[in-house]
Order: sequence, then C-alpha cells, then structure tokens
Amino acid sequence: MNIFRLTGDLSHLAAIVILLLKIWKTRSCAGISGKSQLLFALVFTTRYLDLFTSFISLYNTSMKLIYIACSYATVYLIYMKFKATYDGNHDTFRVEFLVVPVGGLSFLVNHDFSPLEILWTFSIYLESVAILPQLFMISKTGEAETITTHYLFFLGLYRALYLVNWIWRFYFEGFFDLIAVVAGAVQTILYCDFFYLYITKVLKGKKLSLPA
Repeated sequence: MNIFRLTGDLSHLAAIVILLLKIWKTRSCAGISGKSQLLFALVFTTRYLDLFTSFISLYNTSMKLIYIACSYATVYLIYMKFKATYDGNHDTFRVEFLVVPVGGLSFLVNHDFSPLEILWTFSIYLESVAILPQLFMISKTGEAETITTHYLFFLGLYRALYLVNWIWRFYFEGFFDLIAVVAGAVQTILYCDFFYLYITKVLKGKKLSLPA
C-alpha cells in the first residue's frame, strides 16, 4: 500500500467520523442529505460482499466493516433517532435518476459478467455520483454549516488522493483499472467547484453557499 492510498483511506474515515460527530453532538441532522447517505450505504453494501468470499488483510477487512457500520449508523441517526430534525423538504433529489442508469451501466460495462463483479462495478459507478443529493440540497438551502463543509472537503480529498494512488500504481506497479479511474475522475470533478468555494470562503471564516 502506498502513502496516497493510506491517506485517502484516512481522509475518507475522517469525513465519516466528522459527519457522525456532527449529528451526535448537535443532536440534529439538519443540512445533511439522507438520500446521499442511503446511497453511500448502498455503495458499501454492494462493494464489500467479498467479505464473505475472500480475505486480503486485517486492515482491508477492518476498513470495510467500519465503512459499512458507519454508513448504516448515519442512516439510522438521520431517519430514526433524529428524524424530527431531518430536512426532507429540501432533500428532494430524484435518486432513481442515479440508481437506474448506474445499474444499467454496471451490466453493460464491467470486468466480468458475474454477480459479485457487477455489484462491485455498480458500487464504483454509484459512489461517483452519490454526493449529488447533498450538493443539490446545499444549493436549495443556499448555504451549508461549516462542519458539513469539512465533511465534504475530506470526502472529496479522499477521492482526489485515490486518483493520485492510481497514477502511482500505474507507473510503479503496472496496475490500471479503467472503470475505477474514470468513475473516480467524475467524482473528483463534481467536487471541483466545492473545493474552490471551500478554500476561498470556508477557510476564511465565511459560510459556504452553492449557486442554485
């Protein structure tokens, strides 16, 4: 494992922890898209079914279990424990417009036409667009809390570091996964506008807002 993969994983974990702590400490999920969190739970569930069929390392297995557990914990907090604070009126992105095309694409473009491989491919494609409901929600409300922007920053940083990881692996290991690279590039592009606003506003103590 190279340093970019490790720091990418740690950034991803930091994003998840920041979100959970935000919800738990404020006792509120205001400003958080439940739909995005449901999509991420679906991503981890379909990606890590190999937990039942293969073992790579203790680190690998531990991280997979943490991602799955944290994603469902977040969904539980939003839709059950702190349901009264969930802003469903602004979380209106039509997720079927993401899930259905992604599902069809995963059947058409994959590495191997087998159930586990198709589900893995589905998770890769879906993760690249799973943040859209959250970004759409911010554009509707007009702004985001600072802690929510920190969550989004680390989530975007994780994917950007993974892109560098794939470049590293291509040059030093001869490994190249076109599906993962293209999906990762799409996901990183979606964060570009947010990164700019985060650096120019949030880091200067201003509130972040996305254009409607």
